[in-house]
Amino acid sequence: MKTAVVIFPGSNCDQDVIHAVRTTLGTEVAEVWHRENDLPSGTDLVILPGGFSYGDYLRSGAMAARSPVMKSVARHGGKGGLILGICNGFQVLTEARLLPGVLLPNRTLSFICRPCFLRVENTATPFTNRFPKGQVVQFPIAHGDGLYSLPEDELKALEDRGGVVFRYASPEGIADDNGNPNGSLNNIAGIISPEGNILGLMPHPERASEALLGGEDGCLFWQSILSFLEKGGR
Repeated sequence: MKTAVVIFPGSNCDQDVIHAVRTTLGTEVAEVWHRENDLPSGTDLVILPGGFSYGDYLRSGAMAARSPVMKSVARHGGKGGLILGICNGFQVLTEARLLPGVLLPNRTLSFICRPCFLRVENTATPFTNRFPKGQVVQFPIAHGDGLYSLPEDELKALEDRGGVVFRYASPEGIADDNGNPNGSLNNIAGIISPEGNILGLMPHPERASEALLGGEDGCLFWQSILSFLEKGGR
């Protein structure tokens, strides 16, 4: 498994992701500066990390979505390669139109940074195949623009095709408003593309991949990706 982590000006979770993947899986990870035109040869997984790319000017992720490397990222996804956008990376994926919807300011209009419970909704993905369906995991969140939204008809289509992979919930797995930190429609925390190879989520699995950090629920996330690729996925 070969992972490429794209680094934009303002990224601040890139080293966290690199450490989590290397430590959890012991696999190769390459750093890719946003001005590069090509991804490293043999890349299996591209990760767009969290942070504040370009200082979140215009809109979160808007300028990063137009960085030179994003053309190669889009081609990678178009060929079935895996793409993961975490937090700001999720925002970049929506701005690049690689995922539907938009991430709006939190309903509190304030930055939220705390542990968060999620219910795993879809385990038939390269990113969640090691989780039992309905399992509740704890990943931290750290964002000011995490309210996922899209038009009602598109929301229904997303739900109907099983496109919601993670949903904010209570520790007991109840997905109601009490467990929704930012006001996202239908408590949506993470979604996947119709082809099943591009995932965006606001919470940070890389910050829940070591006991030292307070939890290891993120380990199954990374192990799911490795398992998928070892079984011949692309």
